[in-house]
Amino acid sequence: MRSRSGTLSFDEMVDSLANVQRRKLLVALMDHNPQDDTPVAVVGSDEDAVGQLIEMQHIHLPKLAEYGFIDWDKESHEVAKGPKFDEIRPLLELLDDHAEELPPDWL
Repeated sequence: MRSRSGTLSFDEMVDSLANVQRRKLLVALMDHNPQDDTPVAVVGSDEDAVGQLIEMQHIHLPKLAEYGFIDWDKESHEVAKGPKFDEIRPLLELLDDHAEELPPDWL
């Protein structure tokens, strides 16, 4: 639920970070803007890579774009920081700053 000021709620921000592929993409955008829309890290077989790409295209990128954290150009396959990226930046910085202390599958 969006607050009255139009900012995203904490629940929406946490929802956007609920998947490792979304977390990795958003953290990568802090330093490297824009990105292409391929999965940030593919682990496993070619079949896993195809599955991750499909999930990225049909689930993760649309969700992040809906929240306004990214701008996604489907034609050029380019992802850039969206108009609300700075709202989630403090959470991303917190994760990134403590990456060594977190379980390996968190980032």
